[in-house]
Amino acid sequence: MNTDEDHGEIFLDDSDIIQEFTVDEEDLPDADEDGGSDDEVFDEADDSIHIFTGHTGELYTVACSPTDPTLVATGGGDDKGFIWKIGQGDWAFQLHGHKDSVSSLGFSTDGQLLASGSLDGIIQVWDIATSNLKCTLDGPGGSIEWVRWHPRGHLIMAGSEDSTVWLWNADKNAWLNTFSGHRSSVTCGEFTPDGKLICTGSDDATLRIWNPKDGKNIHVVEGYGYHTDGLTCMAISSDSTLALTGSKDNLVRVVSITTGKVVSSLNAHKDSIECVGFAASSHLEGDSRWAATGSMDHKLIVWDIQHSLPRCTCEHEDGVTCLLWLGASRFIASGCVDGKVRIWDSLSGDCVRTLSGHSAAIQSLAVSADLQFIVSVSIDGTSRAFEISLGV
Repeated sequence: MNTDEDHGEIFLDDSDIIQEFTVDEEDLPDADEDGGSDDEVFDEADDSIHIFTGHTGELYTVACSPTDPTLVATGGGDDKGFIWKIGQGDWAFQLHGHKDSVSSLGFSTDGQLLASGSLDGIIQVWDIATSNLKCTLDGPGGSIEWVRWHPRGHLIMAGSEDSTVWLWNADKNAWLNTFSGHRSSVTCGEFTPDGKLICTGSDDATLRIWNPKDGKNIHVVEGYGYHTDGLTCMAISSDSTLALTGSKDNLVRVVSITTGKVVSSLNAHKDSIECVGFAASSHLEGDSRWAATGSMDHKLIVWDIQHSLPRCTCEHEDGVTCLLWLGASRFIASGCVDGKVRIWDSLSGDCVRTLSGHSAAIQSLAVSADLQFIVSVSIDGTSRAFEISLGV
């Protein structure tokens, strides 16, 4: 008898669901139906193979080890940084000690050290082999905006909200130089890949090129023909000759590091530039040089730098917050305000993969040393690792 009744109920649920809405309590069938379909959609939409949920606030920054393909560092607005491993959900190490948001992270080129920079104005350097705090670097009078390691050593550079740039020797826990000249927050900065010069960009709409040995300012790029609003992002070409800068003025400029002159203007975006990046040259034809730029205008544009022309425009559902050329391949990953990570073929402009799982804006992307995983962080409080295949 019970079995027959059960069959009857199941039969009615499947075939007469509209009638149940009107006869039974509306909320319950509605919740059941929607809950089931939402679960299915969510399962289908979550493409990540690992979710790190150790943080309790928005996430701002992520870095992947250059030597260990599973090792990831994340930092966020909960004043915490963590080191964790892709595929090992039972292991994480907290970077204790920061008293404000962890805004920037970076592994040294040899993978031995990790720097964590915070809005508390402090940089902590961690020994990866022992998980011990190696040293604490301080000095800036404002929050740390970014940290960068020298390409061939344990020198670390940081830009501060107080308009200064600092350089330390992490092995000796020693201050080396302070670079003063910017008139506002230093929002971006890089060592040239050959390690000989430093380029920094500021909210004061200037790019400065420095000699790291004596702290001298070699070039100041500003004024007519350059940016009219604060710089937001920067990239340096692999041969250390060109700097690519993006700004809140919607413009991208290409600057000769040798002469300090603007050599090209990339004008196509209609909103603030959030991210820029040069392509590795191995997949390109001849002497051409390509770059990609992302903007809040919902577009990722791939450029032929030599001719200052867009090669393709990759349309997004919302603003593009971050981009990453995937190794020396022709593929680019982009992070978007809509919570999606997308992989694009720079030759065709086609979106070859959309990686779902986040419920809010992507803030930063990193790729594992073996190019098998993309790791993203979001203001939804999670970091997600996605498996990728660059052959697709």
